[in-house]
Formats: sequence, C-alpha cells, structure tokens
Amino acid sequence: MNTIEERLKMIRESLPEDVTLVAVSKTKSVEEIRIAYDAGQRIFGENKVQEMTSKYERLPKDILWHMIGHVQSNKVKHMAPYVNLIHGVHKMKLLKEINKCAKRENRVIHCLLQLKIAKENTKFGMDVETMNNILTSEEYAQMENVKIIGLMGMATFTDSKKQIRSEFEFLKKNFDSFAKTHPELTVLSMGMSGDYHIAIECGSTMVRIGSKIFGERQYH
Repeated sequence: MNTIEERLKMIRESLPEDVTLVAVSKTKSVEEIRIAYDAGQRIFGENKVQEMTSKYERLPKDILWHMIGHVQSNKVKHMAPYVNLIHGVHKMKLLKEINKCAKRENRVIHCLLQLKIAKENTKFGMDVETMNNILTSEEYAQMENVKIIGLMGMATFTDSKKQIRSEFEFLKKNFDSFAKTHPELTVLSMGMSGDYHIAIECGSTMVRIGSKIFGERQYH
C-alpha cells in the first residue's frame, strides 16, 4: 500500500503541466491533509461547507479551498471569507447569494458554472440555454464580487467509457463555444479518480482526485 505522499507524487507525474490538481479531501482528517500539504499540495476540495470551514480554521492559510459539492444558498456566508473557488454554481439564485456574501467580506469569489452532462437525475447542473442566459445577463454584468472563470460537469457514474467520453466532449464543445465570446472562461473542471484520464484527453484543465490520493472514502 503506497503512502499518501507516494500516491500524490504518482498522480502529479501523470498529469500534463497545464492541468490543475484538486486533492479531494472530503471525509479525510486534518492529519491526512497535512501530509499532502507537506508534500507540496496546496489545492484541496471539500463537499460540505461546515467540514471545510473546520479544516480551514485548523490548517495553514495558504491552502486554496475549493467547494466541489452541491451548495445551498444559506451556507454560502460561512465560506465566503476564505473559499478560493466554488465549482458547482447551478442557478442564478446561488450566484446572487455568493456575490452578496462576497461583498460583505470585501472580496471577489471565483466560480464555475455547472453544466448538466450526466444522465442521472441525482446530478445537478443547468442546461446550455440557462448558462448562456446567465453569462449574457445584465444582472451578472453588474455583480462586482463574483467572477465566473469557467465551467464544470460530472459524468454519469457508469462503466461505459464511451458514454463518459461523449459527456465530457459535450462539455468541452460548450466550453469552447462560450469561451469565444467570454474569454475570461479559462477553467474546465471535469474528471475525478475514476475518469480523469478520459477527461484530460477531452480537454480538462482541472481534475478532482480523492481516493487515488487518500485511499477509499470513509463514510460518516
């Protein structure tokens, strides 16, 4: 069984230079995160605001915390003082709340819009039309404390590599299309432990990897 440091090194060496690694540390202890931190990792992803805030308070302040889970509007205020990137913005209401909370903290919070690419009903995300409406809206143009810097999506949980590839290709096609008229969109976050190789082949610039670094998830 390799150590966290060894697994992290193997993942890093397998990634192209232009792909950012988010180490998914949800359910992992502060001690485990510290091991990855000491091995040079600075970007960590969490899916629960309360858990992320607790870890933020106990770990070095140069860590960039990414919220990668589904976000409820009423939880935004708790992470607004420190969160670096919110991956899963799936509706305008959430974007408005992020802007409001960021303004209160006198900072700009970067966000990714989540496109629904999976066939599963349990996966969140918006359709292409809704995404376009947000990006071109006067309402978003007037938001001074939030900045959309890219897109993200989660593929269907399936053994079919063909289906996963097709979903990632759909996301990349829309990312390229939006980036032509919105050059500030530079981040394409897709790919996790089980499918990140396919995601990179399809043009991902950011992958979210947990179990391949920290070992299998502990449920609690």
